[in-house]
Amino acid sequence: MPSLQMSRLRLFLLLALLPFAALAFWSGDNGNKSARAVAEIPVAQLPPEARATLSLIKQGGPFPYSRDGIVFGNREGLLPSQTRGYYREYTVPTPGSRDRGARRIISGGRGGAYWYSADHYRSFKRIKE
Repeated sequence: MPSLQMSRLRLFLLLALLPFAALAFWSGDNGNKSARAVAEIPVAQLPPEARATLSLIKQGGPFPYSRDGIVFGNREGLLPSQTRGYYREYTVPTPGSRDRGARRIISGGRGGAYWYSADHYRSFKRIKE
């Protein structure tokens, strides 16, 4: 009989605490990945190709890849939420790569912030100037 009472007590506690656990889970960032902090990287620590791409962005081009400057949709939700068209993406050449490679710089607005991704949008570091 004592084990039945313990089982009931455990079940009661589980059911009583479940709403609080759910609240803690859902109130964290509400599924919005952009609420997470993004690491920073100083310009001096960027690969030389990324520094060159950043310089081209600030000069307004010309860009070596036809897709440079296209809208970046932030579908991953890792950057702060903005209206469509706010973000633009630019290729950072990868030595030895036969295609555009995985490295990108994302610019935010005109003269806004810049982010570097070395892994094709799986993570970002805000470029600290």
